[in-house]
Amino acid sequence: MEGIGKSLILIGIFIVIVGLLIMFFEKLPFGLGKLPGDIYIKRDNFVFYFPLATSILISIFLSLIFIILSKISR
Repeated sequence: MEGIGKSLILIGIFIVIVGLLIMFFEKLPFGLGKLPGDIYIKRDNFVFYFPLATSILISIFLSLIFIILSKISR
């Protein structure tokens, strides 16, 4: 149970840090959300936006975080 507690504390600290970064920066750093692989279609009365590259980048980043957390909690 001690490992789960440590993991939850680390995840909580990470969420607080991300929340503070979002609060203090109007736009996310490094153009996140406007990457070359993001799909953006704008027509007369229609706008479609799908952040494909951004989603993949966030997925890789979160996977690395969870791998690190699993190694720490052992």
